[in-house]
Amino acid sequence: YGFLRVRCNSCHDEKLVAFSCKKRGFCPSCGARRMADSAALLVDDILPHQPMRQWVLSVPFPLRFLFASNPKAMTGALGIVYRAISTHLAHKAGLKKPAAQTGAVTLIQHFGSALNLNIHFHMLFLDGVYTKGTKRRPMRFLKVKAPSKAELTRLAHTIARRVGRYLERQGLIERDAGNIFLSQEAVDTSDEDPTNQLLGSSVTYRIAVGPQQGRKVFTLQTLPVLETDSPFSCSAGEVAGFSLHAGVATKTNERAKLERLCRYITRPAVSTKRLSITRNGRVRYELKTPWRNGTTHVIFEPLDFISRLVALVPKPRVNLTRFYGVFAPNSEYRAKITPVSYT
Repeated sequence: YGFLRVRCNSCHDEKLVAFSCKKRGFCPSCGARRMADSAALLVDDILPHQPMRQWVLSVPFPLRFLFASNPKAMTGALGIVYRAISTHLAHKAGLKKPAAQTGAVTLIQHFGSALNLNIHFHMLFLDGVYTKGTKRRPMRFLKVKAPSKAELTRLAHTIARRVGRYLERQGLIERDAGNIFLSQEAVDTSDEDPTNQLLGSSVTYRIAVGPQQGRKVFTLQTLPVLETDSPFSCSAGEVAGFSLHAGVATKTNERAKLERLCRYITRPAVSTKRLSITRNGRVRYELKTPWRNGTTHVIFEPLDFISRLVALVPKPRVNLTRFYGVFAPNSEYRAKITPVSYT
């Protein structure tokens, strides 16, 4: 249950020793501790008392594998995404980019609801821009309106085009009749990482090991097929496998809601509450939200379940939390917008 109860047989003194492996994979204890600590740090010391909006970007299947196996390419793509969204906010505020200062905290998540490898980005953006201040006139914050579905679609198209051009210049993808393929350099097998096969199977919802290798993961459908559109469809733009969602926001005085949002984007990969063992020894994992076809659970053989966990562990020395703009450590504006703690 996350701790060890130690009792001395002589003096009967008791202590609770928390389990913490100091890793960032799928340990429930470490994940819960990191979630609480990260959310408290963001709300108390980093994010100012201003409106915030969550932007969530999902990428096509080939790029999920590429970003998981090539963190350097993911870093370059993230910079493109930040610049595209910050420019959009500046123009919406009626300013040119050099005159407007934005900021974002990006959390890189490696997992999907079915324990699949799904590289996507949760970006907490200021829901507006700061104008440059002077000695006589301090910095001002200009709030912008929520993006419409048409704006999200145009922005997703811009991001897809720019990220595609960047990866193509790096020699990591190739275009053929409008389709995108990973280049030979991106999937070079001369010095292949043994986990690449696990990553590819996890991205495509397929069994990675055992006699059923290559087949689709067994799913359990307990609900009827959902005929209506997704509730997020009205606040998301989708272009060529890129999906940009920006429907969740917090107001200036909603610090408790902001902390819950920070906990959500820093949550661990595996929820032990939705994990169980079937009578025949298989691992059953309940989806956080049922799929449109009525699927509510995914079933794994024990060895394949372990391979799923391996695929979810990020590569070493890859920073999963990125700070941009006024939130960057070297930003001259960070000290001016630091939140003030009141007792």
